[in-house]
This record gives sequence, C-alpha cells and structure tokens, in this order.
Amino acid sequence: MPQALVTGASDGIGLEFCKILAERGYDLILVARRQQLLDTASRQLSADYGVRCEVIVGDLSLPKAAQKLFDNTQERDLRVDFLINNAGLLQNGFFTDIDLQRQEQMMSVNMLALTSLTHLYANDMRARGGGHILNVSSLAAATPIPNQNVYAASKAYVLAFSQALANELKAVNSGVSVTALCPGFTATKMMDNPDQGARLSIPSILLQPAREVAQQGIDACLAGRSMWVPGLANRVTSWVAAVLPNALLLPAVGRFYRKNMR
Repeated sequence: MPQALVTGASDGIGLEFCKILAERGYDLILVARRQQLLDTASRQLSADYGVRCEVIVGDLSLPKAAQKLFDNTQERDLRVDFLINNAGLLQNGFFTDIDLQRQEQMMSVNMLALTSLTHLYANDMRARGGGHILNVSSLAAATPIPNQNVYAASKAYVLAFSQALANELKAVNSGVSVTALCPGFTATKMMDNPDQGARLSIPSILLQPAREVAQQGIDACLAGRSMWVPGLANRVTSWVAAVLPNALLLPAVGRFYRKNMR
C-alpha cells in the first residue's frame, strides 16, 4: 500500500488529511508534538479504515528536527509516497508585543522545517521514481498582513518556494509533484487558541470546513497543480489581492485584523 506522512496530524486540517488518505488506501505516518492525541487518532484511523498507522512524536521547531524525523522513517523502513507539510504556528498581535522566541519558533516550523522535510523527501522520492508533496501555505500569502506579519510572510515564502520547486522538478521529469495549498479562514482550533496571542474573531459564515480544505488540497496535489486556493470566495479574495496595490489594501486589512482581535 502507498504510505503518507502528515505533520501536524493530531487535529484540525492535519487529521482530516489523514482521514481522506486512509479512505483512499494510504497507510499513515502521523507526526505531531502530543503523544496522547496521536495515539488516539492512530487507533481510530486504524479501526475505521483498516490502514496501518505509525506514530512519531516530534517538535519541528527544534534544531535538526526535520533530519531526525527523516532518519527515523528511514531506520524504520517507512517509505513516504505522499508528504504533507501541514504543521504550522501562528501568532496574532503587534509584532513588538509578541515574544521573540515564539516568533522564532513560528519561522522555524513554518519555513525551515518545511523546507528541510521537502528537500529530504523530494530527493528520496526522486530516487524511487516519483511522489507527491503538499505544502500548506495560506491565503495570507497573498498580501502583507498587519498584526499577523511574520505568519503571513512565512506563508508567502511557502507559496513562492513550492511553486518554484514544482517547476524545477517538472522540468527534470522527476515524477515528484509539489503543491502549495492556500486555505482561507478554516474551522479549526487555530481560530481560538490562547497559545497564539490575540484571538481572531471571525464570523462562522466565513469559516471553511477543515475536511473540505483537506479534500481539495489532496485532489490538487494528485492532479499536479502547483498551487490551489480552496473555496470560491477565497479565490476571489486572492484575485483581488493580486490586483489591488498594497497602498490601498494594507490599511483595510490592518483595520480588519485589529477590529477582530480579542
């Protein structure tokens, strides 16, 4: 059976990725920081879908975490056919008020760990003749976002990196596809998490279901798209962001975020 590795797999979009892949016959490697949540998810996925699940506990903000994860899968002879770099951190608030260590951890997970895992597994996949890599970016990548500036910048990096890499790997006929998934507001714990600074209060009508986001991301990656924005309203938003100059867009975005932070 093909095998998929999902980071940030214990809940939210990450867990939905796992469910959808299990439905499609993938064995799973679940990676996250919390052992208990991973063990619970692993047992449920195995019971519901009859797939094999491996659990690896790891904090991707730590130095060399990506290399350690890759080495772990190699030592256990776990071949990864589909990599989903879903783990990510978010901080809301004023840049000068947010603890610097938290911002450095956010950059480490959102950019460094994602890049390292992509490099390690892309080479492994290429040597075996193919595979799929889905990097979770964000609609926030479309424009600078005041009060979420480091997060938005990190996701802009993921989008640019993934699109460029997709072109490279296609040009050399590697058989490895890379896709950047750019969700908008999604109904997950990220919308109300005290660990990420201020709470962003968003009307429920603007929240896309996590399963819908995961489904569209997997479909886009398997179809070989280099980028996908799930949801028509989000695609319209990304188009508007691309057309309007930042001089007009930034003040409005900043007011929206500050008005809705609690």
